[in-house]
Parts: sequence; C-alpha cells; structure tokens
Amino acid sequence: MKHTLSVLVEDESGALSRISGLFARRGFNIESLAVGPTEQDGVSRLTMVVAGDDNALEQMTKQLLKLVNVLQVIDLSGIAAVERELMLVKVKADSNSRGSVFDLVQVFRAKVVDVADEALTLEVVGDPGKLVALEQLLRPFGILEIARTGKVALQRASGVNTETLKLQQAQTYVPA
Repeated sequence: MKHTLSVLVEDESGALSRISGLFARRGFNIESLAVGPTEQDGVSRLTMVVAGDDNALEQMTKQLLKLVNVLQVIDLSGIAAVERELMLVKVKADSNSRGSVFDLVQVFRAKVVDVADEALTLEVVGDPGKLVALEQLLRPFGILEIARTGKVALQRASGVNTETLKLQQAQTYVPA
C-alpha cells in the first residue's frame, strides 16, 4: 500500500539527507518527495510517498521521530487530505493535431505555457490520477518530455474525505 507522509522538520543542513538515508538503510523506496518552507520560519514540510504495509510504516514513523530535526510525522493516507501534483509535459503538436491537443487542455483545465511550430508545453495541476489520465491521452500525439513534482498534501481542515464521498456516490449510483 502507498502512504503519503507529511513530515515537519527544522531547517538545518543535512536534515533531508538523514531522512532519506533512514529510508534507504531500511530498504524503503521513496516514490515521491517534495520539500518546501512552511508558514513557520525555520521549518520545512517534506511530503513523501512510500510503499509499505502498516506495520513497516509505523516502524518508519517511530524511527523518523527519533531524528533530532523531525518535529512531526503525519500519515495522510487514511485521513481527509488535499493532494496535488504539478506536471509539465511537452507534446508534439503540428498544425494537424494542435486543435485536438487544445481540446484536451480545456477538458483537463491545463495551461499552454510554451508554443513552438511542432510542439506545445502544457502545465497541469491536480491529483495524481488526473495527471496520469492526461498523460495517457497525450501519448498518441507523441510526448517529448515530462517533468513532475512530487505530491504535496495537507490534511483537510474541514475533515471531509472526498475519496470516501466519491466511493459512496459510485456505490449508490444506479444507471437508468
């Protein structure tokens, strides 16, 4: 199972190295990592996506909390959270296919951030599923390059779990 961890750390050189080293020593792969400052001076938030069962993740959380610079660890996987990722994708788009690519841009609420004779560079922000869906639809045009940030996430202040709501709606939907 994949887990999204939100880790608050003191800004100090080597903090990220110690955290990634901890995961590496235990044989865990960090699938996604995003780091940036928080609302507090001197504190950064690491958002990591890691694979592992609940027991292994509990042990990793305990080990993280033993590190001097780690202030807090939250597993956002089982709680209501907002998750987003950014993707830049350069896609072939000649005069024949450009209109079709623009149609996809509108459907996915992406932005065209660069235009060339034979290519378009798109920016899309959303949950990781949205990015994967757009990538699959752009493949037939020819993807030239992709750059993705890691997932960033925050616990929902409202406590509303939209994933649970989607699941409930899907289960109660009865086609006519």
